[in-house]
Amino acid sequence: MLISALCDYYDDLVRDGKVVPDGYSMQAVHYMVALDPDGTIENLINWQLTEKTVTKSGKVKERFVPRTIVLPLRSEKPGIDFNMVEHRPLYIFGLNFGDNGFSADDRTGKARKSHALFKEESLRRTEGIDSPIVKAFRAFLEKWIPENETENPLLSSLGKAYKNSYFAFCLSGHPEILLHEDKAVKERWERFFKESGKAEDCISQCAVTGEAQPIARIHNKIKGVAGGQSAGTVLVGFKTSAGWSYGNEQSYNSNISEAVMKKYTYALNHLLSDRAHKQLVDDITVVFWASGGDKNEVCADFLNYFLFGGSDRLDKEQTEILLEGMIKKIRDGQASLDSFSELEDIDENVDFYIFGIKPNSSRLSLKFIYRRRIGAMLNAVAQHQSDLQIGSDYRPVPLWRLKNELKSPKSDSENIDASLMSAIFKAIIYGTPYPAYLLSGMVTRIKTDRAINAVRAGVVKACINRQSRASGQKEELQLALDKQNTNQAYLCGRLFAVLEHIQQSASSAALNRTIKDAYFSSAASKPALVFPKLITLSQNHMKKLSEKSAVFYSKLIEEIIGKLNGEFPDTLMLKDQGRFMIGYYQQDQAFYQKQTNDNKEGQSL
Repeated sequence: MLISALCDYYDDLVRDGKVVPDGYSMQAVHYMVALDPDGTIENLINWQLTEKTVTKSGKVKERFVPRTIVLPLRSEKPGIDFNMVEHRPLYIFGLNFGDNGFSADDRTGKARKSHALFKEESLRRTEGIDSPIVKAFRAFLEKWIPENETENPLLSSLGKAYKNSYFAFCLSGHPEILLHEDKAVKERWERFFKESGKAEDCISQCAVTGEAQPIARIHNKIKGVAGGQSAGTVLVGFKTSAGWSYGNEQSYNSNISEAVMKKYTYALNHLLSDRAHKQLVDDITVVFWASGGDKNEVCADFLNYFLFGGSDRLDKEQTEILLEGMIKKIRDGQASLDSFSELEDIDENVDFYIFGIKPNSSRLSLKFIYRRRIGAMLNAVAQHQSDLQIGSDYRPVPLWRLKNELKSPKSDSENIDASLMSAIFKAIIYGTPYPAYLLSGMVTRIKTDRAINAVRAGVVKACINRQSRASGQKEELQLALDKQNTNQAYLCGRLFAVLEHIQQSASSAALNRTIKDAYFSSAASKPALVFPKLITLSQNHMKKLSEKSAVFYSKLIEEIIGKLNGEFPDTLMLKDQGRFMIGYYQQDQAFYQKQTNDNKEGQSL
């Protein structure tokens, strides 16, 4: 499904005029090598673009990003190989950069061999071309000696950035005269590319098109995947003979035609080069797009905003208003694609794809792939955000925040299992119950940390409500404190919040340790064992309260215990522990809301 969908996306790119001509590829370039007519490097021009991003704290941060240009198709062969109009520093300059600066020597002699091949082939392929930039380029090749340039001031100014930078050539004083855009150079390359493609073909039935076509022996590499090889990693590859069968070698075993291979690799590299279609969740690179071309591009922006926490192409205030409206309509059973169409004209009948990949040795491993109609998918994502809301403030909960709440606050490197993230994505896209571990993991995290916030409470609420909805039952947990809820676990959570506030109100100073620190985990698991002790303890605290406060808390305790019928459950299972936590959180928030309202009333008097 993935390769076929990527081929369809390639066709969309062709229709929208976004496909690079055959024989060329997109390449990131950081610096422009400005050559004098005699071949001397006059300057290294920083050719990068400035990109502004908004951090999680709301600050605007600027950074340099490489400029993307069209170059003759890059070589996919392993080892040292030649590229027409080279961009790699090792080939161009023949120098390594290490702890001691630049050096033309290394253990394998790769720098020397790479530069020698670059010089020899570039001179041969550009021979007879009469243009100022080519003449300057050939003069550079003739006079540049790596051993004599280890202290070159222009290269030294780059420092360690040299190793990860790519270069292009221009004429000094004329940045518009570029080597890779020289007409004669392009004609020379296109003639060579056409002739090099005349190799023997293995004709077989393509697994994607079903037609008899030349089969691709080696698939182009995919770049831009987190953790992947810098030169790129293949999605389809048969490196060792253990994977060969029926006398077929290498990727002839996949039965993917050459034409299809070029389509899907181009489309995937195009998606991975665009931040609007790619996000990183731990070590999984998540890619997503809508069929139908440019008119449905906004769907990727919505997904970026509602799932990953931001989109450079959507107005923040407008989309938050949109989300709030969608959530209200979902609760009223009135959600529809029309809500999204207020911003853009979307074709609801085309497919939306989302998949996750990560490197696995020399190949890419597909962790999940999901497809759904755009209209259904957008409503499902809005439903997901609706389920996560708790309280009156409507704010999207990005996946990175949800994921971080599952980790220990003391850990900076703990990753969430890829299978869990795959199951979470499936639940979001199809509106199914969340994976069981999401609830158990969050409940365990709350008990271990003895801390619950809006995101953690929202996840617990969402897991329980989705399970109820899937079984045809009414959602039991509301946005705010539900005084009509008679579930024993929920009531126990409310009671614990009341007892904690009594303890805090009775103290004239901030407490270093409250009953939450000592008893929260055990109260959520075995209420009958803990609550009699806590109620006895609260009587001592009540004596320190004012008469008005004592009466208020006494009535609240009587109300809750009355609904418990005077007894506490012996043991609470997982879902009931979740209900306990929601009861605690909502009662606790109700106290703070009351204090805020009381303060406002006092200020107005």
